[in-house]
Amino acid sequence: MTCWLNLGQMVKMNSKKFQKTVALKEKERSLTYPELNKRVNKLSHSLLSLGLKKGDKFAVLLENSIEIVEAYLAAAKTGLIIVPVHFRFIGKEIINIMENSDAKAFIVHDEFVPIVDSIKNDLKNVASDRYINVGKKIKGYQAYEEFIKNSSDIEPDIDIDCKDTWIILYTSGTTGKPKGVVRSHESYIAFFFINAIDFGFNEHDVCLNVMPLYHVNSTFYTFLFLYLGGTAYIHPARHFRAEEILEIIEKEKITYISLIPTHYNLILNAPEDAKKRDVSSIRKLLCSSAPVTKSMKKEIMKFFPGVELYEAYGSTEAGLVTLLKPEDQMRKLGSIGYEAVGTDCVKLLDENGNEVGIKEIGELYSRGPMMFDEYYKMPEKTKSSFIGDWFSAGDMATRDEDGFYYIVDRKDNMIISGGEHVYPTEVQEIIVTHPDVFDVAVIGLPHDKWGEQVTAIVVPKENTKVDENTILEFCRNKISGYKRPKKVIFIKDSEMPRTPTGKILHRVLRERYISKRNKDG
Repeated sequence: MTCWLNLGQMVKMNSKKFQKTVALKEKERSLTYPELNKRVNKLSHSLLSLGLKKGDKFAVLLENSIEIVEAYLAAAKTGLIIVPVHFRFIGKEIINIMENSDAKAFIVHDEFVPIVDSIKNDLKNVASDRYINVGKKIKGYQAYEEFIKNSSDIEPDIDIDCKDTWIILYTSGTTGKPKGVVRSHESYIAFFFINAIDFGFNEHDVCLNVMPLYHVNSTFYTFLFLYLGGTAYIHPARHFRAEEILEIIEKEKITYISLIPTHYNLILNAPEDAKKRDVSSIRKLLCSSAPVTKSMKKEIMKFFPGVELYEAYGSTEAGLVTLLKPEDQMRKLGSIGYEAVGTDCVKLLDENGNEVGIKEIGELYSRGPMMFDEYYKMPEKTKSSFIGDWFSAGDMATRDEDGFYYIVDRKDNMIISGGEHVYPTEVQEIIVTHPDVFDVAVIGLPHDKWGEQVTAIVVPKENTKVDENTILEFCRNKISGYKRPKKVIFIKDSEMPRTPTGKILHRVLRERYISKRNKDG
């Protein structure tokens, strides 16, 4: 059965309905809907000409660009399955994803060609004529523009079922080896409809995407606006420069942007000249992918006066789970909101699978139409992540008497010190309010007496002088004694391990300092 509402079909219809609307834009390039649709059709036929057929996978190792968006859309039109690869991965990690996903073709930006050349012999599923590169012509690759130049621009005649797989997204690996999250067309269609309802987006919106397009947030929100007939501005995701982002907002009249707390922090600490940019076109903001502190939320709303601020909780697997809406921002500080439209329910369970009471901590489970299908080739992991049809990403939360949820921390990040449970987020929210602190991560390190010692890894702001005693004293009387850090380590921001979307990798920090401790004896 043809899935008439899938993204490929909607871009086709938008090319007729919004003929003069700019669909995609980069710094120096733009495509209207008719131009975009024709290029996507050409890419679709070119991929099929390689001998690929519906259900086959192809991988992309691309910077944020018009081409990576075209690749996603070509998959939506052909029934092929796209496998985006993190552009910060090293050779071994790329091999693992290519082998796990069974990808049979590879589209690569020319800057990544050296690393792909170094592992080509290990990519057994990719035939020599199935390497395509974006950019300058390189031996051993078909140049992207030449690859699509002579192909037909008519619509591919392939039936796509809504339950067919569209994407395999690999998790960021915050708690271990990346897992392939299998997502259907149906799960994205649900997201598009739910967000149009909950946020009130329409064809007049202009989205600025700064997150890498191998991340679920980027695929959700970039394609949402193409689905609705709006405009998506694609920004390179390598380096976030607040001055540049504020300039784009002013110049392009951006109406919506989704950022993480690290991005907002950089904007709030941008040079004064940059902060004078006109950001009045912004009508909606989203803060997602990591917890946001109460103090930062207040600063965001002050910097963008009159904006509608939303905070979302979700995951690569479950999609959008909860949403804190603008009217609740001040009265429910620290909350991730309540169930998004279409999310059947959220429940918090203890270690025995029983629901916990009001304000008690439990593991958060959800179910709904945005749910992923499975972890690719990992049936046991898929099974262990569900209780019936209820999924958990491993986050701990509480619920208040009004039905609003509050993330406490990741289950894997919890510290057990002297038999007491300490959740790093609670401690981090205190420390980050110190005027000399730019960012902080709290971890548990082995301790002979307490089992684990609460340790704060602090990134100080530039040109400040803050020491361990200052931080320890700052925490006194603000948090219970057993939760307060017993040790403070100072590092540069460049030394803080993060996922490509800015989440701090607590696991990597623990491993780093445990290894150092063992080495130092």
